[in-house]
Amino acid sequence: MPRYGMVIDLKKCIGCYSCVVACKAEHNTPNGLFQTTVLEKELGRFPNSIRVFMPVLCNHCEEATCVDVCPTEATYKRDDGVVMIDFDKCIGCGACIEHCPYHARDFVVDDRTVFPDGKTVFVKPVYQKIPKKVALKCDFCFYRVEKGLLPACVEVCPTAARIFGDVEDTKSEVHELMEKYSAWTMLPDEGTKPQVYYIG
Repeated sequence: MPRYGMVIDLKKCIGCYSCVVACKAEHNTPNGLFQTTVLEKELGRFPNSIRVFMPVLCNHCEEATCVDVCPTEATYKRDDGVVMIDFDKCIGCGACIEHCPYHARDFVVDDRTVFPDGKTVFVKPVYQKIPKKVALKCDFCFYRVEKGLLPACVEVCPTAARIFGDVEDTKSEVHELMEKYSAWTMLPDEGTKPQVYYIG
């Protein structure tokens, strides 16, 4: 059984937001809600300044606190490491949102979307309609991965800054990059063991 994770190369990210748009279209998320985003910061002083970009999403933690605190087991972890939300079980209590140290979850107050009929601009039905009063987060496009495809954000990245695969397979690109560039994770002191790694 693979253990899925992602490596994000910060040297390659140009802040184009293709990943954000692709995710939005793929899931038809409610207005104002995004399952991935890109943080921006300017370093230095003009004329010696640069703008750096840091894509962020659910870290699909190995020790996910969101799973531990969910009272209805709506948040759970699959055998392949992907942390999921069962909308049918979610009661919207917000415990998972409160306990996520990465602020990677949102609460769906209004489920209206840009494409009300559930089809995106590509005239493609989304995998699942997102209801009101549930928690929402990245799901690594698990339904695409099960078909042998890459997550939408990875597929569209024009600079290949996002690399997805089996982190435990020593021959996989993600594993090789993690070893070669001493990949790091966000907030390691939280002890959640994120499966989204950064290099560069």
